[in-house]
Amino acid sequence: MLGFFGRRLGQGLLVLLLISLVTFFLINLAPGGPSAASKFESTAEERAALSKQLGLDRPVIVRYGLWAADMVQGNFGTSLNGGQPIGPMVRQRLATTAQLGLAALVLSILIGIPLGVITALRKNSVLDHVVNTFSTLGMSIPDFWTGIVLILLFSVTWRVLPSSGMADLSGGFSFKEWSRHLVLPASVLTFVMLPNLLRFTRSSLLEVLSADYLRTARAKGVTEFWVVYKHALRNAFVPIISMVGLLLPALLSGSVIIESVFGLPGMGRLAVDAALGRDYNTVMAVTLVAGGIVIFTNLLVDLAYSVIDPRIRRD
Repeated sequence: MLGFFGRRLGQGLLVLLLISLVTFFLINLAPGGPSAASKFESTAEERAALSKQLGLDRPVIVRYGLWAADMVQGNFGTSLNGGQPIGPMVRQRLATTAQLGLAALVLSILIGIPLGVITALRKNSVLDHVVNTFSTLGMSIPDFWTGIVLILLFSVTWRVLPSSGMADLSGGFSFKEWSRHLVLPASVLTFVMLPNLLRFTRSSLLEVLSADYLRTARAKGVTEFWVVYKHALRNAFVPIISMVGLLLPALLSGSVIIESVFGLPGMGRLAVDAALGRDYNTVMAVTLVAGGIVIFTNLLVDLAYSVIDPRIRRD
């Protein structure tokens, strides 16, 4: 187990290094990169002073080395827009994105896996067709459109839920206020993520239910409940866990749109604002943090694989 974990961790760190290299060099070498922080109307002396202050007068490989050395020490640098430390800003925004993403992920798992199991056991039934229609709608309708419709219904017409922002918890945590602000964006993100998990669970279980060893178990007198939930689901869970791991990048990318629609101060909105404002230090920090989260989650998924099916450890 330790050897398996060490290999996966080394691969993850290598991927994170490649992410930082590609992102840094693309930003610094592309037209309109960090040197565009200088205003057009600035004098030559002012632009030279700003370039020296930002370290833009050094070779790009030197700048990457300095940046990497700071990152290893946990220093994300300073924002080019406003001069604020990036670390506290990223931590604050990450908390909002984590709340939204975890809420959507938990709802997708709690709803998607049971529905996938039920539709697999009742293949071609009315419930199966209804759920498949719902899944097709979830994959077809743009999430920003769904968010706008929910805002019009619940915030403008019925006025039962806030349309934007997060709950103010400065006076103490209130689950009611927290959930009221989170229910709409989390519902939209769940509506987008749920169909993938549901359909994957259904197809994985259908494939396992036709296996020979299940017919043997039934012939030995094992009840249908244990055949499905002890034997079939355990073998179907490896691809299902794989889909759960693949949902996280989709959650992070989907949060960019959801946070913009609902005005949430999260990582997605921070990345958009930083890109529009050419704040490349912040873009690098957001990219690296997002990449680290995805790699860490994939590592957890690999460990879950090895627990469910020990044969995977040999790969």
